[in-house]
Amino acid sequence: MKRQKRDKLTRAHAKGYQAGISGRSKENCPFQSNDARSHWLGGWREAVDDRQQGLSVR
Repeated sequence: MKRQKRDKLTRAHAKGYQAGISGRSKENCPFQSNDARSHWLGGWREAVDDRQQGLSVR
């Protein structure tokens, strides 16, 4: 059970990172649960920081 949950949260973080790199708004978060939403936003913030530093991955 823990492995499934961790994989879901890791996937949420990765999807948030992809959204941030592509310039999407944080308001577009598709997750409703607090855990997944938190991980998605964490990935989004990381990507926005990377974009500002010029580390865009294309």
